[in-house]
Amino acid sequence: MKLSSNSIVNGQPIPGEFAFCVPAEQGHVTLGQNRNPHIAWSDLPAGTQSLVLICHDPDVPSRGDDVNKEDREIPADLPRVDFTHWVLIDLQPNRDGIAEGEFCSEVSARGKPGPESADGTRQGINSYTDWFSGDGDMSGDYYGYDGPCPPWNDSIVHHYHFTLYALDLPRCPVEGRFDRNQVLAAIEGHVLAQASIVGSYSLNPRVPAS
Repeated sequence: MKLSSNSIVNGQPIPGEFAFCVPAEQGHVTLGQNRNPHIAWSDLPAGTQSLVLICHDPDVPSRGDDVNKEDREIPADLPRVDFTHWVLIDLQPNRDGIAEGEFCSEVSARGKPGPESADGTRQGINSYTDWFSGDGDMSGDYYGYDGPCPPWNDSIVHHYHFTLYALDLPRCPVEGRFDRNQVLAAIEGHVLAQASIVGSYSLNPRVPAS
């Protein structure tokens, strides 16, 4: 099974149009176009009945003490945790990809609807749901894709793993509101193949983006 993209070159920086935040002269960052990238696949294994696509960033600071604070930089040796950016399930194997902006083309305050989505798919909540939980202007359930917005003072570049799973199931066995961990648990033992591409992103002008 092969995974490719016209939007992201494997191992290279993700263009700003696919990011939640982009650099700005005032205030360090501003909201981006937040378009989901193009993703294409081929050579699915025999017996594939549905597909799952997940994007996550494993480079997120485990503590928020120094996040986006003036005159500080998040140390590179700080333990890192996962941040989910996209959970898309029930993709049909007769599709050969996802178009740019097909599932997301802007930043939406106070969350986005789900889990039902286009073409019979469903989308899980991403980690912006937790990140904005205490923000009166932004709090809500964020279903589907929301792109990169790493801390603008992080000393390391972040990496965004887009992974496609081919399943021997016609429908992912999760119901209602679900997240990445629930999907991964539900598909265990049903993955025929998987493939990934990885893009990088940084909002710190002192840190190379790749």
